[in-house]
Formats: sequence, C-alpha cells, structure tokens
Amino acid sequence: MALTENGDFDELKMNFDFNIDAFSNFEIDVEIDFDSRFIKPPITKPIPYEKLKYQNAEKLAKDLDFQSLDRIFCIVNGTFIFGDFIEAFIVNNQIEVKEITISTLSYSQDNIDSLVNLVNANYITKINLIVSDYFFAHERKKLIKYTYDNLADICDLQLASAGTHCKVCQFLTGGGKHIVIHGSANLRSSGNIEQFVIEDNKEIYDFNQEYQNRIIDKYKTINKSLRGKELWHQVATKEEEQAVEHRHQDEA
Repeated sequence: MALTENGDFDELKMNFDFNIDAFSNFEIDVEIDFDSRFIKPPITKPIPYEKLKYQNAEKLAKDLDFQSLDRIFCIVNGTFIFGDFIEAFIVNNQIEVKEITISTLSYSQDNIDSLVNLVNANYITKINLIVSDYFFAHERKKLIKYTYDNLADICDLQLASAGTHCKVCQFLTGGGKHIVIHGSANLRSSGNIEQFVIEDNKEIYDFNQEYQNRIIDKYKTINKSLRGKELWHQVATKEEEQAVEHRHQDEA
C-alpha cells in the first residue's frame, strides 16, 4: 500500500494553555482544518476474513489464534470492555509489545490500571495515548492526572490531546508483528453494540502511525527530561556560555 501524493493533511489547529504541574483551569479553543487521507492497497489475494460475535473480552482473546492472525471482524455487546480485551490478548499470547499507540475518545481508571499491570509485568515498554480534547478538559484533574501519576514513572509514556474521534489501538511486537485494532469501541464500555477489526497488517500500521506521530509531536502534554550524554551536553554548554560571559565582564 502507498500514500497518495496529495495525502498529507494540514496541521491541526489548537490553542490552549496547560500547566502540567498545576492542572489549572483553562478553556480550549479548537479549530480543525485538515484534508482527508487514504491509502490505496495493491491488488492482492483475498485475506481470510472471519466474523465473530462476542460478549466477553477475555473469551475472545483466548479464542483468537495469534500466530495465524489475518483479519477478524468482531461485533460485541455493551458489556464488552475493549481495554480488557487488549490486556487479555497480550497476556494470553505472551506478547512482547515494544510500542503501543492508542487513540480513544475516552477511557476509565480501570483501563489505566490494566496498562499499569502490563507494564509492571514487562509486556509493554512504550505507550502513546491520544485522547479527545473534550475528555482531556473534563478529566484533567482526575483521570488525566491519574494517568500521569501511575504510568509516567514506570514506562516511556506520552499523552496527547487533540480534536480527534479516532478509535485505533495498534502495537509492534518483539516478534515483528504489526497488530492493528480499529473500529467504534473506546477503551471503556459504552453500553452499546460496538464493532472492530483486528489484523496483522504492516501497511495499515505504518499509515496510522505516521499521522498519529504528527498528532503526538504537536499536542503532547509530557516534556521528556534530558538524560545521559544529551543532558551533559546541555550542562557543559551552559557552563561554557557562563565562562565566556564572565571573561567578557572581567575584560570590561
């Protein structure tokens, strides 16, 4: 699959002030203006396509054959919790997740606790979490803060907030699989019938990751601390600047 030449979208426009330490009140002024993007797949042999109806997230995770995963279309009822499925799918198959990117309208505390369990059990190394600006504004002192407090210190975490309604979860495994799960379901239960597709598809994974990385780069809420050589370079450069300034003052 390949991106179209005119596939790039204009930058999302968002204007808000956020103090990650103080969690102060603020208002979000959102203007979304970007072009649609699409991929045109090449002509290929038909992909095996299985349809499943499920009520229980853990049961679905156990019944899926991870090694021969092609494309599965799922219909689930209102008791199905998508976040539970992600944890069960990873644990049941003992999957090493090098990086997971989740774009969701909203999530629950249980969803964050689930991710904490996966990190502590050494299943996940890096987490990118993209949430809607509406959810971020209403939960900045509760679930957003809970996310920072419980995930930021135990893994490589980035959380971004933007005018997005996408529901995509995808992760790169240590064995080289590119798992993409996309559909109508948020991480938490909505009490509604939902649908999603799960497949091992590098083309779709790369397509999603490219635009998600742009959102993360522009609307990230966590400033990474400098470490190692990068930190020492900044310290050494600052000391050199101060030394030069002192010499100029002495010469004057």
